[in-house]
Amino acid sequence: MKSSIQFLGGVGTVTGSQHLLKINGSEILLDCGLFEGKRDEAYQRNLHFDFNPPFLKHAVLSHAHIDHSGNIPNLVRQGFHGTIYATHATKDLAAYMLPDSGHIQEEDVKFVNNINKKKGLPPRRPLYTKEDAFVSLEYIKGMPYFEYFELTDGVRVSFCEAGHVLGAALTIFEWGANSSRRRLAYAVDLGRPNLPLLRDPMIPQDLDYLILESTYGGRFHEEISLAKEKIGTIVKQTIENGGKVIIPSFALERTQAVVYILMQLLEEGIIDKIPIFVDSPLAADITEVFRAHPECFDNATKQIIREDQDPFGIGRVRYIRATEASKSLNERTDPMIIISASGMCEGGRILHHLKNHIHKENTTILIVGFMAQHTLGRSLVERKPSVKIFGEKYRVKARIEIINSLSAHADQNELLDFVRGADRHLKGIFLVHGEPEQSAALAERLKEERYPVYVPRQGDIVALE
Repeated sequence: MKSSIQFLGGVGTVTGSQHLLKINGSEILLDCGLFEGKRDEAYQRNLHFDFNPPFLKHAVLSHAHIDHSGNIPNLVRQGFHGTIYATHATKDLAAYMLPDSGHIQEEDVKFVNNINKKKGLPPRRPLYTKEDAFVSLEYIKGMPYFEYFELTDGVRVSFCEAGHVLGAALTIFEWGANSSRRRLAYAVDLGRPNLPLLRDPMIPQDLDYLILESTYGGRFHEEISLAKEKIGTIVKQTIENGGKVIIPSFALERTQAVVYILMQLLEEGIIDKIPIFVDSPLAADITEVFRAHPECFDNATKQIIREDQDPFGIGRVRYIRATEASKSLNERTDPMIIISASGMCEGGRILHHLKNHIHKENTTILIVGFMAQHTLGRSLVERKPSVKIFGEKYRVKARIEIINSLSAHADQNELLDFVRGADRHLKGIFLVHGEPEQSAALAERLKEERYPVYVPRQGDIVALE
C-alpha cells in the first residue's frame, strides 16, 4: 500500500505541531500540539481536527511541550481511544503539563466569557478542562529509549535521544522489507550538543525521509558556554543597582537549565548569595520529574549527583507554590532573582512580576527563550516602548537583556550538521516548526547541497515512495 504524510499543524509557525502519517493502511498521529496565537483564531484551530478522532488508533508524542502535546485532552474528548506512545519521562511530565494546560483553558474562557457577556455574545466552553486532561493521561503509554516496538502491523518504532528537553525523542519509523524497506525520522524538536543537564542528540543513519524542525533555520546561536558568563555579568550588575532579575522561563527544561547555571555561578563565587525563587508550581513539579529520571542526564550532571551536589538548587533555591508567597515577592525591595512562567509571558505568575517591575529602571528582564509572534515576550524582545499587561498599557523602563545561547533548538549550522550526518540517500526532507522566513532560509541552504527538501503548507499531503 502507498504511504504518505499529511501536515496538519506546526507548518509556517512554531506551534501546534500535528502530522498524520499513513503506512500500510494505518494512520499514525505525530504529536497533537496546541496552536498559539490570537485568541479567537487559536481557539478555532485547536477545536477542530482534520481527521476523525474516534477512528484513529495510534499516536506518537515526541515530547511534553504544550505546542506538541497540549491538544491531547481535546483529542480524547472528541473520541480518541487508541494509544499514545511516548518515553517514560515524557509520560511523567505530561501528568503535570496537561492538567496545568487544562486549568489555563478554564481560566482563559472565564476571561473571554466576561467580555462576551458585556457584548451580548453567547458564552464559550473551554477547549478542555483540567479533568479532561487527567482522563487523557490514561491513553499515554511510556516506552524506553533505544528499543524498537511494534506500533501496528508492519510498522516498528524506536525512540532516540533528541537532546531537546527531558524525555524528548527523535522518533524512527521503519516499515517494509528488503528493497521496499523505508525509514523515516521525526526530528521535531531537535536539541543541541552540550546543553546543560541532558545527553546530546543522536544522529540516526540510513534514513529515507526526515521531518525536521526549522525554528532557527536562518539563525545562529552563540556558544552555549557564553550563557553562563552573560548571566553572571547581568546578575552582578543588577544586584549592584539594587534591582531584581526577572526571568520569564518555560517550566520545562529552561527553568532547570537556568537554575543549573546559577548553582555553578554560586559555587564558583562569581555571583553573591542572594535570594533565588522559582515562582511556578508547575516548574516545581517538573523539577521533581527531572530528579526521577537521571537516565536522561549527561555525564557531567551524573558526576555532580555522584558528588552529592544538587544541580537543581534544593536548599539554595526556593520553589514557590502558594499564591500568597508569590505575591509577597512583589512587595519586597531587596535584590533577588525570580524565575517564573509562562515562558512567552502569555499567562501565569510572570505577568504579575512584569506588571509590578517593568516600569523600574533598576529591574532587569532577562529573556532566555524563544518568543513567538503576537506574544508579550516577543514585544519585549523587540524592545517596544510600551506593552499591554492584563489589558493595561505599561511603559517599559526596565533593562531588557536577551540570551539566545541557551536555546534548546538547533540553529542553522547544527541542523545542517544533523542532516549531513544522517546519510546522503535521503529521498525527502520536510521542513516544519518554523516561521516562513526561517524555513525558507534552511531550505535554501539544503538545496545548495543538493538535498531534496520540501517546505509544506497547512494540509499538504506528500506520498512516501
